[in-house]
Amino acid sequence: MAEPRSVLVVDDDAAMREMLVSLLEEGGLTAADAGSVDAAVEKIRETDFDAVISDIRMPGKDGIQMLGEMREIRPETPIILMTAFGSIDSAVTAMQAGAFDYFTKPFKRDQVLVALERAFERRALETENRRLRRAVDQTTAFGDLIGTTAAMRDIFAMIRKVAGNRSNVLITGESGTGKEVVARTLHFVGTRASKPFIPVNCTAIPEGLLESELFGHVRGAFTGAHASKRGLFEEAHGGTLFLDEIGDMGPGLQSKLLRVLQDGDVRPVGGNRAVSVDVRVIAATNKELRKELEEGRFRQDLFYRLNVIPIHIPPLRERRGDIPPLAEYFLRKHAAGDKHSISPAAMNVLMNCRWEGNARELENMIERALALSEHREIRPEDLPVPDREDALKPPLEESLLESAVEHNLTLRELEDRYIDAILEHTGGNKVQAARILGINRRTLYRRGEHNHEHDQQHHQAHS
Repeated sequence: MAEPRSVLVVDDDAAMREMLVSLLEEGGLTAADAGSVDAAVEKIRETDFDAVISDIRMPGKDGIQMLGEMREIRPETPIILMTAFGSIDSAVTAMQAGAFDYFTKPFKRDQVLVALERAFERRALETENRRLRRAVDQTTAFGDLIGTTAAMRDIFAMIRKVAGNRSNVLITGESGTGKEVVARTLHFVGTRASKPFIPVNCTAIPEGLLESELFGHVRGAFTGAHASKRGLFEEAHGGTLFLDEIGDMGPGLQSKLLRVLQDGDVRPVGGNRAVSVDVRVIAATNKELRKELEEGRFRQDLFYRLNVIPIHIPPLRERRGDIPPLAEYFLRKHAAGDKHSISPAAMNVLMNCRWEGNARELENMIERALALSEHREIRPEDLPVPDREDALKPPLEESLLESAVEHNLTLRELEDRYIDAILEHTGGNKVQAARILGINRRTLYRRGEHNHEHDQQHHQAHS
């Protein structure tokens, strides 16, 4: 079970501190408190809190000064400021100083908890962004993006080409192919890597709320809007906004999104003032957007605004050579430091699955196999292959074996064709091919040298 989130409450009013601590604990959080900025800073040095709620006006150092000191100690910790002396000036000062959010006393219980939930989400997002930046810096140029086939190499080449510009990108592919991984990679190998990467699932949020999430709202714009809130376009300023499942966005919101993409200005719900933003939009969908255009469910002008740089990710069943490196990656990810391996027979099972759920389904199967296996090596019986006739596709029986019978191939010729097919699946990676074939890598190299000599002799004999 995950540890509860921790919050530090800072206020010179003991009754206010006690009330807030009680409210937070009732909400399932852990809370500590401090009566001054100096006491709070001492606690922040000792404990990495998930968020801080602080009064602005306090004797001695105030909340704005504390925010500055926090930025030196725990720059990633979001701070929410509150005051009984609410004014536009203090709100603007707080936000400019780096406050995550701001509200006035008296406040409602839900207002505090909702603000904290958003702060926790932001912190988790920034933590993930830093992890991905380290992955890009320390491992490969493409972080968690795994693949060796020609299709993936083409995607890598496209990322290299366009990562540095601000043109909008439309990523298409079936569910589970890794569209968000491609979007994150585009961001973190580009010039915006130090700025926010903010993902939004357009399906998960009702359209009425999605407008407020994207564009923000002013106080009193609708029932429950107790305070003004910046939208995700403003939060992503200088960085990237990833709009996942853009094909599910309603027509009303499509027109408002188009306006932002055209003008670069965002108008909060209920507001009269537009805010200029510098945001690269990467959108993704598992739908056929051209079909959606024909049937009038998606705006043509928005499609062309988004589809400046199209990237298509083929399904895993069409790039089986990516299965071994992906399986090994997921094995390392979920083995928690323990040394596990996948037997050649188990890898053959993985290579022959249909993978309707693509890489996400493969990851799920590896994670379950690790939980079920009683050995350090994953075997075929450990793999939770679905109990249906079409779960395993017999490509060899449908291609190589039929071809062998039709053309009267010798056993050696059939073996050579199978080796060539596996090498094609692995994008020419002999290490992976040898692992799948269950032979020594040197044997595979020697086989290639022998076939090359044989081809030369055959050519000379017929010249």
